[in-house]
Parts: sequence; structure tokens; C-alpha cells
Amino acid sequence: MKILGIDPGLARVGYGFIEIMEGQQKMIDCGIIRTDPSHSEGDRLVEIASDLRQLIQSCKPQLAAVEKFFFYRSSTTISVVQARGVIMMTLARFKIPTLEFPPMQVKLALTGSGRADKNEVLSAVMRELELINPPKPDDAADALAIALTAWFQR
Repeated sequence: MKILGIDPGLARVGYGFIEIMEGQQKMIDCGIIRTDPSHSEGDRLVEIASDLRQLIQSCKPQLAAVEKFFFYRSSTTISVVQARGVIMMTLARFKIPTLEFPPMQVKLALTGSGRADKNEVLSAVMRELELINPPKPDDAADALAIALTAWFQR
């Protein structure tokens, strides 16, 4: 089974693909979709949809997991929610079953504590995927954590 984890954002969308074979999980790929801040918000959303479509066609996931947005009082809140909507729509167009997890649930699934810090989550991702080097950037590592949560919570 191939699982795609996604950490939504407008400037950067983290993605992480894992594959489960014979009960063992391994990382296939991870990275970010980066949008150009000089472009209009609409063009950036189109870019996210286009790049995500290419990733899906390339890796063909059977399941996706997306971080559920945790509301902050921030100037970027609406933009991130709009990017997340484009991500959810793109996954739906490919008819990929999609799970959603708030950050606290991801932390709990990987570390046993909903209050774990980023380093604890990163260590768990590295341990579970048997990685020698930490995935970069942080958005990609977070996406792998989301994908692993989908596997653990299946």
C-alpha cells in the first residue's frame, strides 16, 4: 500500500510518500511544493493543484492523509485553508480515500504524547522509516509523520 501524507500551506506544501510491504513501512519520496510569492494567490493555488496532480500520477497512492488545519489568529489562516481546499479537491478528483488528522493526533500516534515537540516527532519518523538522515525540509518531515499516522490509525 502506498500512502501520501500532506502538510498544507500556500507557500510550501509538504508531501511524503510511504509504502507498506509485508508490514514494513519505507519512505518512497518526500519534499515540498513551493509556490512563487510574486504570483497571485489564485495562480499559487493552481500551481499547488497542478504539482500535486503530477505527484499523484507519478506515485499512485492508494490512501492520502492531510493535516487538519488548526486555527490560529494569523494573517495567513485564510490562504492556508484555501490551499488545503485545493489539496482536498485534487485528492477527491483522483478518488483517493483521504484521512484527516489534527497535529495533536499525529504527535500522539508517533510518540505517545499529544504534546511532543518537533524533535520528538522527527525522531519517531526516522525510527519508523529507518532513516539515517532527517528528511528536509520540516514540511516534508511533517508530511511523512502524517502518512505514518494514517498507517497506524488504519
